[in-house]
Amino acid sequence: MLNQFKEAKATYEANPDDVEALIWYGRRTAYLGQYGQAIEIYSKGIEKFPNEPKLYRHRGHRYISIREFDKAIEDLEKAATLIQGTENEIEPDGMPNAQNIPVSTLHGNIYYHLGLAYYLKHDYEKAYEAYLLCRKSGDLYDNIVSSTHWLYMIQQRLGNPSKADSILAPIHADSTVIENQSYADLCALYKGWLPVDSLIQAGPGGNPSNDAIRYGVANWYLYNGDTLTTKMMMEELIQTNSFASFGYIAAESDLIKYFGDK
Repeated sequence: MLNQFKEAKATYEANPDDVEALIWYGRRTAYLGQYGQAIEIYSKGIEKFPNEPKLYRHRGHRYISIREFDKAIEDLEKAATLIQGTENEIEPDGMPNAQNIPVSTLHGNIYYHLGLAYYLKHDYEKAYEAYLLCRKSGDLYDNIVSSTHWLYMIQQRLGNPSKADSILAPIHADSTVIENQSYADLCALYKGWLPVDSLIQAGPGGNPSNDAIRYGVANWYLYNGDTLTTKMMMEELIQTNSFASFGYIAAESDLIKYFGDK
C-alpha cells in the first residue's frame, strides 16, 4: 500500500492537472489512514475542478471517516446534483476483489455514501430515499444486496416490518455476489434462509466485512426486542481497531444516540 501511495503521489506531481491522478493520490492517501490529508487533496482538486462529481464523492466518503457527517452530506448531495443526466460508469477498485472485477459504479457509490451519511445522522427517511436511488443505479447483484441491506434495516428502524420484508423482493437464493458476501448473508438472514447464529464469525472483529455482519446482526436483535444483546454486540464491535469501517461507525453512532454512550 505504501508503494502504491508513492506511485500515485509521483504520478499526480508529474500531472497536477489530471483529475484522475489527483483522485488516486487522494484514495491511496486515505487507504493509509490519512483521512485529513486525503480531504485536503480532494479540496485542492475541487478548487481546480469544481464540477467534478468524483471529487465530492470521495471527499464525502472521507468526511464520514472522520465523523463530519454534515459535511459529508453536503458533498454527496453536490455530487448527486452533478451526475444528473450523465451516464453511469464503473468505478475502479483501489483494493481489488479476488476476481479483480469492479462491482460498484460512480452513481451507486454517491448514493450509497449519501444514504450512509443520513443514516449515521439518524435521518432515516432521507437515508431510505438515497438507498433507493443507489439500488436503482445498476443491476450488479453486489449493489442490490448492499443497498437492500440498508433499506431493510431502515424500514425496521422506522417500525415498518411489512415494508421491510417487501424490500427483499430482489433477493434470490440462486444469485451470487463477487465481493459483498456479508451483505448477501445478511439479506439471507432477513429472508429467513440463514439462522442468526450462523453469521457471527469466530475470532475478533476489525475487518470491514465482519463488522458489517456484526452490525447487521446487532440490529436484527434490536428490532426483535433484545436490546441487551444489541448493546453488547455494538460495544464489542467498537473495541476493535476498525475505526473507519461502516459497521464500526454505525455502531458508534447508535451507542451515542440510543444507549447514551460517550
